[in-house]
Amino acid sequence: MSALIHHFVVHRLIVNEEEKIQAVPRDKCLSVTPQIEHLAHQINHSFNAKPGKGVGHFSQQSAEESPEEPATDKPTFASSLADFMRVQKQGVDDLEPRFHNFSINATDRLIESLINVGSVETGFLIFCQYEYLATQYLMIALLNTRAHVEVDQSLELYEREHLDLAKMQLAVRIDLTQLDTQPEQQRYISFIKGRMGRKVSDFFMDFIGCEELVDVKQQNKQLISSVDAYLASENLDRHEQEQHRDEVKAYFKEKIDSGESVSVSELSGRLPQDAEEERSFEHFTQNLETPLEKDIQPDPAALRQLAKFTGAGGGVSVSFERKLLGDRVMYDPQTDTLTIKGIPPNLKDQLNRQSGS
Repeated sequence: MSALIHHFVVHRLIVNEEEKIQAVPRDKCLSVTPQIEHLAHQINHSFNAKPGKGVGHFSQQSAEESPEEPATDKPTFASSLADFMRVQKQGVDDLEPRFHNFSINATDRLIESLINVGSVETGFLIFCQYEYLATQYLMIALLNTRAHVEVDQSLELYEREHLDLAKMQLAVRIDLTQLDTQPEQQRYISFIKGRMGRKVSDFFMDFIGCEELVDVKQQNKQLISSVDAYLASENLDRHEQEQHRDEVKAYFKEKIDSGESVSVSELSGRLPQDAEEERSFEHFTQNLETPLEKDIQPDPAALRQLAKFTGAGGGVSVSFERKLLGDRVMYDPQTDTLTIKGIPPNLKDQLNRQSGS
């Protein structure tokens, strides 16, 4: 991530001796060093790589309350953020203390949300404001640590702790530029939806005051299905269809890595089209019973759907690359059977041993 880091601060959530959630705040923002820039890049990359994220906006109640006339003892997260953004627009020289205060207030709100739902979460709460591709973002993530062992030059072993980015489950990213210029689109907040069947809305959504707008997973599924239907309608041979799917995969990966939305218009430009007959993927989607949105947040899980056919049920699990259909894998819808030529060696060995017993 070639990004400009404006502010970076971390606080800690612990369970104190009274078995209550407590914040251990840092006294000021961290200086932006190459190490901080690298960490911000890692957090952003981990967030982009998470599948099944949600998209939404501040709920009407949280957005309407203002810092001057709060409905409760404390301003909402949305109003505190709006207050900080107003000061930032005014060109105040030293914004760091204000961002730090904003992060402290937000941490207090998170603790209130945890108490309200009776949940216990500990770890390091990171607030990072950065600019990437002329867009301002605010990333908030709650991370835990993981122990690892280091060996020094004297071959002595030391146990150290590092932030466990691989298990990031509680994070939200706010597109501050869209919030400022196009709030009516109501898709400036993206967040990791949850873990092990539990939704983040239990407390993290309440903390932000976010209302989910769209189901990203369903949107991606519809987009991929639309690509398949469009390529089938173009009377392309199997090799040509796979080439275009590879192009779609490459485009998806670009957007996932950059954290940007998939544009149906841009994607259309990478697929076959006929300008004279006004036939393109974009025109095709506009005539669907449920038209696609113009911009869709890419789900990493969609890459697997582009690359493979997968399915499981009744004790059987099958997965194979799409390009093998019609070559090594044959499907007969009349008899509801798959014929596989060239069984994987490890599976073949198991079958031979079973049949010989």
